[in-house]
Amino acid sequence: MMMPEESRRAAAFFINQIDVLIKKPVRFMEVCGTHTVSIFRSGIRQLLPEKVDLVSGPGCPVCVTPNDYMDMAIAYAKRKDTIIATFGDMLKVPGTSSSLNEAKAQGADVRIIYSPLDVLQISQENPQKQIIFLAVGFETTAPLTAVTVQTAMAQHINNFFILSSHKWTNAPIDALLSDPQIKVDGFLLPGHVCVITGEKPFDFVADKYRKPAVVTGFEALDILRAVYMLARQVSTGQIQIENAYKQVVKPEGNRVAQSVIKEVFDSVPAKWRGFGTIEASGMILKDKYAQYDALQQIPVEKEISRENPACRCGEILKGLIKPTQCPLFKKTCTPDKPAGACMVSVEGTCHAWYKYGQGRYHYGR
Repeated sequence: MMMPEESRRAAAFFINQIDVLIKKPVRFMEVCGTHTVSIFRSGIRQLLPEKVDLVSGPGCPVCVTPNDYMDMAIAYAKRKDTIIATFGDMLKVPGTSSSLNEAKAQGADVRIIYSPLDVLQISQENPQKQIIFLAVGFETTAPLTAVTVQTAMAQHINNFFILSSHKWTNAPIDALLSDPQIKVDGFLLPGHVCVITGEKPFDFVADKYRKPAVVTGFEALDILRAVYMLARQVSTGQIQIENAYKQVVKPEGNRVAQSVIKEVFDSVPAKWRGFGTIEASGMILKDKYAQYDALQQIPVEKEISRENPACRCGEILKGLIKPTQCPLFKKTCTPDKPAGACMVSVEGTCHAWYKYGQGRYHYGR
């Protein structure tokens, strides 16, 4: 972990204090795929005392998207009059028996886009086609999807639709903490999500479950500072939600982004890989915008969805096991040919362990 001398001294201070404050083994969970990657890249697991175990949670939106959604997307892709628009990391996500990549190889029109607004241009250039955007992501991407839907309405674009898999980040944390199997002593909360939501949606972590949580950024020193703050809360018993990313995360969040989400989406039960259905955890278009809802407007039959019984991605997302405990890891499941969603995205836990973990970290921890 290369950093200026002043930062190295700060890092050494945090690591020393963590060792002093933590008296018995603890498990802290990062709820953000970007945190997972940063922790691996910077070697933070090596630097922390053995008694501090960092585990990855359900912070990768691609990873928590279940086969049911992918099978629906693939069914739409196979329609001759349909163009699927998606971010690139969705192409390799396996459904029950196929993937968008395989559908594309067989002739489906699947296009990679970099912004939901790109889909409107595709819609205007292809008026005889139905354009379906795979709207996958947490609170960070939902506002732009919402704006795209509003723009489509304002411009009277009628061949644009979304297949929504937008989700609320706080919902799986609540599900985790209510599960007696899960042993987590504190949370690193996602900075970019909290830019949108503020801290309040996560108050229940401290108030209801008496677990500490810290909002943090993505640099190595940010994460070490947050782990130190968690350790301090554990040591003193003064449990709260702390904000270590105040330069960008305000207590009230981004009210403009919150407003556009509230205007366009309703909260509904949603399926999560590894968790099943979680109440009020998904986003679906309100009735006012239902004309852009692919599920409501374009009936399609898909195959009966099943999860790969050998893939243990669901348990990895809940922090129950490490990727190396999955029998497919590095064998039949690799980034080039993923058997499970956790190996697909660069933010996926299995992908991070595969890319950064070989011979450098304590797999048994």
